[in-house]
Amino acid sequence: MLYKVRHLTTYKYHFEGNLSYNEAWLRPRSLPWQKVKESRLVINPSPAEISGRLDFFQNQVDYFSVQQSHKDFSIESISIIDRQVPEYASMTSAGMSWEDWRDQLAVFKEEWIDIRQYCLPSPLIPFSTRLKAYILESFWPGRDLLEGLIEFNTRVYQDFEYEQGFTTVATPLSEVIENRKGVCQDFAHISIGCLRAIGLPARYVSGYIETLPPKGADTLVGSAASHAWFASFVPGIGWVDFDPTNNKFAKEQHITVAWGRDYADVPPIKGVIFNSGPHDLSVSVEVVRI
Repeated sequence: MLYKVRHLTTYKYHFEGNLSYNEAWLRPRSLPWQKVKESRLVINPSPAEISGRLDFFQNQVDYFSVQQSHKDFSIESISIIDRQVPEYASMTSAGMSWEDWRDQLAVFKEEWIDIRQYCLPSPLIPFSTRLKAYILESFWPGRDLLEGLIEFNTRVYQDFEYEQGFTTVATPLSEVIENRKGVCQDFAHISIGCLRAIGLPARYVSGYIETLPPKGADTLVGSAASHAWFASFVPGIGWVDFDPTNNKFAKEQHITVAWGRDYADVPPIKGVIFNSGPHDLSVSVEVVRI
């Protein structure tokens, strides 16, 4: 599938700002199943300086500064993506139990260093005995690793209600699991926290999903803004992406932008502006087939 992705973020300040320094995680990654044909940023006012780098997780990060008076600020990311269905989308079994994989990871091997880091707690996802108890309902002794992941993804979808505005970035996981409400970011964090609680690796993935699906298909939840899901490593297959918000593998309708330990590693935009007073923020996302 060939997609055009457009992500527009606009700030309107009540008082003029003089300086603005920002970093943006808005450019999709190039992956075996995802080819980036084009990716560019349109920033207004024009930045005085702009540069790019790869972060610790090898995501593309753009740094830029605006050094003139402004009351309006916008950044638009435009990308053309060739997205294919990943091979794991048709798989149902890993051929090994989740305990076998957990125990293998507990033994140090240099080639597993990158995977093992996603077993550790992170700033927004601390260890939780409550999350451990929740996931063990899906991961009973001897269960196949991939079977458990698929069924667990479905449970999160069924047990948690999608409700915009109920949580913020600062809402702790304890409140999300207590109220069983939130958005895609919360469901990704819950899933990651659960998997790490039993010694399995899980990482946070940010991206987009198709805005208007093909005729006869359902519109995916979360398509009007940035989306988030989680991935877990399955030996012999690799990193497998799950979307608990929509109860499915992340397949051809999902565009991967960046990944890290949790949301704090890969926010779409973060920065600082020198001014006073409040501001208004608007975000729009379109992912359409070409």
